[in-house]
Amino acid sequence: MTHPSSEWQPELDEMAQRRAGAAAHGGEEAVARLRAAGKRTAREHLLAIADPGSFRELGMLAGKGRYGAQGQLESFTPSNHVMGLAHLNGRRTVVIADDSSIRGGSSEAAVSEKWIYADRYANEYKLPLVRFVDTAGGSVKLLQQMGHTKIPGYALLPSQALLGEVPVVGVAVGACAGLGALRVATAHFTVMVRGQSQVFAAGPPVVKQALGIDIDKEALGGADVHRESGLVNNIANSQDDAFEMVRKFLSYMPANVWEQPSRGATADDPHREEPWLNDAIPRNRRKTFAPLPILKAIFDTDSVFEISPQYGRSTVTALARLHGYPVGVITNNPAIMGGALTAAAARKLERFVDMCDTFHLPIVNLPDQPGTMTGPNAEREGTMIATLKASAAIEQSTVPWISVVLRRTFGLAGSMLGPWVGPSGTALPHRFGWPSARWGSIPIEGGVAAAFKREIEASDDPQKTRDELEASFAPLGSPYRTAERFGVVDIIEPAQTRSLLCDWVGDAYRKTQRNLGPKLRPMR
Repeated sequence: MTHPSSEWQPELDEMAQRRAGAAAHGGEEAVARLRAAGKRTAREHLLAIADPGSFRELGMLAGKGRYGAQGQLESFTPSNHVMGLAHLNGRRTVVIADDSSIRGGSSEAAVSEKWIYADRYANEYKLPLVRFVDTAGGSVKLLQQMGHTKIPGYALLPSQALLGEVPVVGVAVGACAGLGALRVATAHFTVMVRGQSQVFAAGPPVVKQALGIDIDKEALGGADVHRESGLVNNIANSQDDAFEMVRKFLSYMPANVWEQPSRGATADDPHREEPWLNDAIPRNRRKTFAPLPILKAIFDTDSVFEISPQYGRSTVTALARLHGYPVGVITNNPAIMGGALTAAAARKLERFVDMCDTFHLPIVNLPDQPGTMTGPNAEREGTMIATLKASAAIEQSTVPWISVVLRRTFGLAGSMLGPWVGPSGTALPHRFGWPSARWGSIPIEGGVAAAFKREIEASDDPQKTRDELEASFAPLGSPYRTAERFGVVDIIEPAQTRSLLCDWVGDAYRKTQRNLGPKLRPMR
């Protein structure tokens, strides 16, 4: 609501004229094209994500005015970035959205200082940042306006500092090329909308010019591409689905690294026991099991939120709550590559551990890890170096870890239950196992085949000899033998896993409270 002025009415009228021009986005026809594509305007994105009545726009007057001979404003084209402050789940947040109704969201119509300001405001006031990106990237028409070229980059953009201090979310809501792709990916959590958004370093015309390849936007950078690339964490089926994912992700995060994640209210009994967990792991080691029902039985009701569910699928990473406390969760999916640590799974694991460590989320590891993936394809993909990087992320983390081995943990990947030494030179190996757990540098089956190769081949009945050797070694693999030597803290009844973890998580949060602030090693 505006109020009249006896002194400055002409200026107030001009302000209203400029704001009306900004509110019109790219005009009726451009907005109609957005609607036909099933998309919202930039302001509608921000209003949809914000708590009702909480959005305050900043920088609405940025853009380009056209003036008459007497200097009077004739028309106004707004910047194609809409920016402001809002509350999400009651928490103050910086939000910004690209306006693709104005010259396709290209930098030709942008006022870059505006979205740089949004990043800097989040950095200065230590607030979460959410970007809705829908931009065609750079435009050669901008060179006509500037009259010169420049070295790529923005000197005042605090991208790396942001990742080390506040939660950043990137949401692709359209075609995001070049700088747009970077603005999506330079985040802790990234989302795209299936069939509506694409993310690529350069769009089809540039690919055609550079490589002579004819390709459309979806084939170049659509959802199916990034299921494999891992660039985008989660894929939404609609814009509303994407908004829900963003809100849910931020609900596990603190506002910044100087605060702890907020404990939520829960009616779920911390000592709830699920008897069926005692039979969750099949005795036949050739059989698989589904990991998500196990997670849902252990953690607070409806609190498990999977991160990157379609990438590196042999490893499962999720956010969840224990007795209301947010935690990071890692487990394996034996139905995918036997649960082995592939190159993609290792990269996913490294990124997830870095994020949890940055924001002081204790980590619960529930492995069924047969080891690092092997074979010619795995070697070509650089699985070993990816595994070593994931191992380094774990070793450099300072948040509390607890591990409960569900079934297997073998080899280098199997050793990655949590830090062995840690940055301080010591780490507490807080490790437990289910009765179904088996561990070692190599599985007994494969170990027998290698160590007794000659004996097996020379036998009149090689299979019988191998079975007998494996049977003789089997008792040595009992987890109780490890527990005798205090190689694990305890072997527990699976049904009591939730009670153990809920009892631990309060101690974990007391520890993280003593280590608030940015990490010496920021988010990679």
